[in-house]
Amino acid sequence: MGDEMRDNPVLSIVIPLFNESGDFAEILREVRHHAGTTNLGHEVILLDDGSTDQTWDVVCDMSRQFKEVRGIKLSRNFGKESAIATGLELASGDAVIVMDGDGQHPPELIPEMVKCWLEGGVDIVEAVKVDRGNERFSSAVGARLFYWLMKHLSGLDLNNASDFKLLDRKVVDAHNRLPESSRFFRGIVSWLGFRKVQISFSVKERIRGRTRWSLLQLVKLAVHASTSFSSLPLHLITIMGMITFVVSLVLGIQTLYRKFSGSAVSGFATVILLLLFIGSVLMVSLGIIGIYIGRIFEEVKRRPGSVIEETVNLKRE
Repeated sequence: MGDEMRDNPVLSIVIPLFNESGDFAEILREVRHHAGTTNLGHEVILLDDGSTDQTWDVVCDMSRQFKEVRGIKLSRNFGKESAIATGLELASGDAVIVMDGDGQHPPELIPEMVKCWLEGGVDIVEAVKVDRGNERFSSAVGARLFYWLMKHLSGLDLNNASDFKLLDRKVVDAHNRLPESSRFFRGIVSWLGFRKVQISFSVKERIRGRTRWSLLQLVKLAVHASTSFSSLPLHLITIMGMITFVVSLVLGIQTLYRKFSGSAVSGFATVILLLLFIGSVLMVSLGIIGIYIGRIFEEVKRRPGSVIEETVNLKRE
């Protein structure tokens, strides 16, 4: 935690929100209660990520009632990853907890996370899922496939990881110094290293409704995360090229042998299949290259990850 930590360290709790106006006031009450039991001065940073319901009205109301609650309204929906990054940039605490605002991350773990940080000599406290709750079968299978791909593509073991984490100030500062505008919070925290400890939790039921993550959004997240931390898909193009070369060489030798042995037959079907095979490999290769070029295009523009429209109870330098 560093020699410069004050006697009474400040705890920041960052909560991104998107259309959570329903019962978020109750969730915030629990968060404030459990944060208060740590006996640390604390702030709660609520980020409205372009909600289309009354979420910002709820945030403003909570900010007026409680001086430790800060409200931040983003100008549109930039996505959860960008909202988290914005919250980490604005958090002032010696430790920062990131958690969801849908009630699935149990606020009662906050004191335990703080205790691990203060007494365990660690820089990161990760809350890991031991029970994914009443998750849809397709989502559970997709999550396992995603974690498997991340482990084998990038070497990062994110199995059952969550965004529910406590980060020491030096970890937050290291995160904020990273230059990329397109972020994947879980992957970056794992990549940063530092001393870690894990605590387990069971995913709670959402207060209301179902997850707002569609299958397409999950696929996009998986592609984004994989290409952010691994260049292996680009190397797969070379492997596919070698396989195509070997197949073509075998077919070429076979064709020449039949020609010179006088047993050549019409090879129309073989030619068509070979063309389809090579064409498919080329298109897949161009698609993979296109994904990486798209990421380069996004990064070289150097646009900020989000734009703040309005704040409440927040002093900005």
